[in-house]
Amino acid sequence: MEKPLAGKCHKEVWFGILVSFVLCFTILCFDYSTSKLGIYNGVNLLVRRVHPYITRDSCYGRYIYVHDDLPAKFNDDLLKNCQNLTTGSKPKNSDTQNMCPYIVNLGLGPEIEEPEGVLANESWFITNPYLLEVIFHNKMKQYKCLTNNSNQASAIYVPSYVGLDASLHLWDFNLTVRDYSAKDLVGWLSGKPEWKKMWGRDHFMVAGRTSWDFRRQKENSSDWGTDLRFLPESMNMSMLSVEGSLWKNDFAIPYPTNFHPANDSDVVQWQNRVRSQKRPFLFTFVGAPRPDMKDSIRGKLIDQCQASSICKFLHCGSSGINCNNPVTVMRVFESSVYCLQPPGDSHTRRSTFDSFLAGCIPVFFHPATAYTQYLWHLPENHTKYSVFIPVKEVEDLKEGIIEKTLLGISKHEELAMREEVIRLIPNLVYADPKSGLETKDAFDLAVQGILERIENVREVTTEGKDPSIGFADEDNFKFTFPETPE
Repeated sequence: MEKPLAGKCHKEVWFGILVSFVLCFTILCFDYSTSKLGIYNGVNLLVRRVHPYITRDSCYGRYIYVHDDLPAKFNDDLLKNCQNLTTGSKPKNSDTQNMCPYIVNLGLGPEIEEPEGVLANESWFITNPYLLEVIFHNKMKQYKCLTNNSNQASAIYVPSYVGLDASLHLWDFNLTVRDYSAKDLVGWLSGKPEWKKMWGRDHFMVAGRTSWDFRRQKENSSDWGTDLRFLPESMNMSMLSVEGSLWKNDFAIPYPTNFHPANDSDVVQWQNRVRSQKRPFLFTFVGAPRPDMKDSIRGKLIDQCQASSICKFLHCGSSGINCNNPVTVMRVFESSVYCLQPPGDSHTRRSTFDSFLAGCIPVFFHPATAYTQYLWHLPENHTKYSVFIPVKEVEDLKEGIIEKTLLGISKHEELAMREEVIRLIPNLVYADPKSGLETKDAFDLAVQGILERIENVREVTTEGKDPSIGFADEDNFKFTFPETPE
């Protein structure tokens, strides 16, 4: 009786072992497949194994190395001696000397304490546009993809305040003095090990002045600017400034406005405000005539505005009117449908970005005021957000043409353009460096643009081609009028 029982038990034990083996094998296979894929029939599963080749780095391709070892004479020391920095575009005098009041709040300037109901929240400051390089540097310090390993970096940022530095000697007739700091800077950079990776073509810097201030071609003391951008080392670098030049290694990014939102709510609140504004004037011009500039259209433009009952002219050159006060300017822009934006001392104007902030549709007269400049920040189709009245020569601005053109735009087109202008506001403002937006601001788009630019150069090098070809070439067609105006 016992033998059959023992035999039966023996068979059951082996059967149990076999079943256990099959079950374990199945579980192991399942575990491997789910570890590898991390998902099964649309259900997320616990990933037990992390394979390096499928790990995603959110900063891949976006790492930036900052030359924090840059000698202080190129940045911090300039701010320590802010009383010697000019606040405007004229030589140092009692009215323009002393940048100190504006360097507070990380370069944003003093907060506006009495907005007079014109400005909606506490994100408004009296910002000097020449401090763009300081604002950019402070925002870069908060950039999420900084690295201390230059070999890992996709780009190298040079935090030199080249515009503030240049302003100390721009009006100096001694060219050796005027150009000394530029040569000193590129000499330091080219001696660093980071330079040799791409010979500077992965380096970029930022300026709060137009790029023309750094492109003096002749050794003539009466010519304007420094020679920074024509130094061989500098020609291998890219510069981001408030106005680009004809050269392909200069890129325009927005002038800093007085609005520096702390969060997305600030932006939405402001967008809703300007969307609901009543606009009694059809068009507006804020500025001053340029009698010393024979090619300026401002005189005729002002005449047309003053001759119209539906145009508002704010004369910035007259006594009692302070156009450096954002309350003064924004009050007028918020009451107008269209804002006239002729070229200023150069092609571009800070006022352009004030008009966007106010929900006022900009009217341009030259393509280089915006269309061929801010390619990273404005849509390629400029008819979506602006009106273009091409004026090649002063005599081209026929009497009454501005009012006639604007009255010919349908209400539907006007509303669509204004909505696009308002939608673009986040693209054109620099958020407070102490906080930031979930959406991309002007800084984010500038960083994205320069990273793409440098990656394109890197690809050319990888293909065995000469990266210098086309990198810093002159584009003589960049600022020309289109053959057939849209």
